[in-house]
Amino acid sequence: MVSPVISLRDVTKSYGQGSARTPVLRGVSLDIAPGELVALVGQSGSGKSTLLNIVGGLDKADGGEIKVLDHDYGKTGERELARLRNTSIGFVFQAFNLLDHLTCLGNVTLPAAFAAGGKDAPARGREALDRVGLSAYADRRPSELSGGQKQRVAIARALFGRPKLLLCDEPTGNLDSATGHEVIEFFQKINKDDGVTLVIVTHERRVSNIAQRVIAMRDGNIVEGAGTDVHTAGTGDDLGGPA
Repeated sequence: MVSPVISLRDVTKSYGQGSARTPVLRGVSLDIAPGELVALVGQSGSGKSTLLNIVGGLDKADGGEIKVLDHDYGKTGERELARLRNTSIGFVFQAFNLLDHLTCLGNVTLPAAFAAGGKDAPARGREALDRVGLSAYADRRPSELSGGQKQRVAIARALFGRPKLLLCDEPTGNLDSATGHEVIEFFQKINKDDGVTLVIVTHERRVSNIAQRVIAMRDGNIVEGAGTDVHTAGTGDDLGGPA
């Protein structure tokens, strides 16, 4: 039996202190199988971005069990977690998070600065830019790019380490319809061609429509799609703003 890429059991998370403490995740459990393309949807404040950050090791849960790529986060130290993020998990955010003082190639190869053995980084970086159709833009700065081009550079950076898991938080939120469609098609392509598992937080139906499974959240709970049966679920009013 193939192990899930992501396995969560009774994961909880709250923010604040004392009487102002606010629960964000209320015992979330789910499994995501290798090669799935999953859309994570829900109204603002439902907890979907918090859940994504916990899966990516960018935030810590208060309780529960978290296993990602056969790593038990409860038994994984910070150094090993950082290595996992750098080598096996890619991140794409709505805000692009590119450094203006670096070229496109410099932004794509930035993860190599935090890992040993980066001699082939320029070649791998150009390969990643070529995959997103921006090989001719390697020496340009982010300020010279359109929003869609910036997002594609961000995707190339996420693919630089040849990740097994790609976590995307509202990746089309700052893009026009046509450019967003191109980005969505690219996500489908890397999922199909490379077998990369994708989890995409979104409030856009055009993203959830291409997912193999839609997981809907409300008030810190999963209300639909927690099982591993691959399907496309109708979410109705659950498509909401970022959270």
